[in-house]
Amino acid sequence: MSTTTGTLDVPAFRARLGRAAEAAGKAGTDALVISPGSDLRYLLGVGGGSHERLSCLVLPTGGAPVLLLPALEAPGYAHLPLDGLGVELRTWVDGEDPFRMVADHITGAAAFAVSDMMPALHALGLRDAIGSARQELAGPIVRELRMRKDTAEIEALAEAGAAIDRVHARMGEWLRAGRTEAEVRADIAAAIVAEGHAWAEFVIVGSGPNGASPHHEVSDRVIEPGDVVVIDIGGPMPSGYNSDCTRTYSIGAPRQSDVADVYEVLQLAQAAAVRAVHPGATAESVDAAARSVIAAVGFGEYFVHRTGHGIGLDVHEEPYVVAGNEISLEPGMAFSVEPGIYLPGRWGARIEDIVVVTEHGARSLNNQPHELVEL
Repeated sequence: MSTTTGTLDVPAFRARLGRAAEAAGKAGTDALVISPGSDLRYLLGVGGGSHERLSCLVLPTGGAPVLLLPALEAPGYAHLPLDGLGVELRTWVDGEDPFRMVADHITGAAAFAVSDMMPALHALGLRDAIGSARQELAGPIVRELRMRKDTAEIEALAEAGAAIDRVHARMGEWLRAGRTEAEVRADIAAAIVAEGHAWAEFVIVGSGPNGASPHHEVSDRVIEPGDVVVIDIGGPMPSGYNSDCTRTYSIGAPRQSDVADVYEVLQLAQAAAVRAVHPGATAESVDAAARSVIAAVGFGEYFVHRTGHGIGLDVHEEPYVVAGNEISLEPGMAFSVEPGIYLPGRWGARIEDIVVVTEHGARSLNNQPHELVEL
């Protein structure tokens, strides 16, 4: 079943479809076959999920796009202005072969590309039906379009950033000694929805030694006075665009004597990485800006993940801010800047903002304080 919100900007989405077909042609691919998910939402403004019945957008490089749906799913897409988008609707019923219908629409294709997250059931069915055509992934083609956010996308991300900031601003309502991480998580998840998100995609509450595990999520550990607590939260707005923001808190004065000095290093590293963001800089240079500050004082081995990831209709997407990624940053690219220091068995800390590359530098979409907040 499909999901969408608001009124579709038909000219903007029609232009996206055209750019996607053009990009596929330049890549030597004769058609894109896009299943429900974030790529379909980017191209048609409609999300949803894949089931055993094939639903897909077939976007040939030299013909009209077709939205192929099981007949019983078609009512969920009835709101789409398909005529304005130049997309033909075709339906099928149980007993018909939807894979053959795709093959017939791209007859003669030498290569076609499918969504990266298309179920194997469908990808293999298409491969068998289309025969000798080379099957590829659509990700390398579509991500080149999705990496560069337009004005509407940036404002959707800014709305998401402001909403998750409001949740962090309320952390003192729930985060205190005597409560379990799981209890705190439940309250935060409810607040994420209350502050405007469609749902809470993730809530990490890493207290004390659990904070030294970057993706700890949550446990029944009781939070204690003096604990340092990592709170990493986010989720999609009704627009489909996601938030992701981490702040680190202390339950009263930190119990560990080295917290203030180590945390200061982390603040300096995160600020250095944000300053390194500008058009023409490479993604790996932003990673190096954060990593060099942390390594210079001997904590390099405790920064165990990349500095950031792209964000948009997916929480994690291109570009990835990591060593070895030589992509040049361009205006409109949006990604996290989130260095961390994790001391095994003791405590950990992370500071994360979403930033957008501007004509001259970076715009931060998160504006809660970076200091260690004592609650």
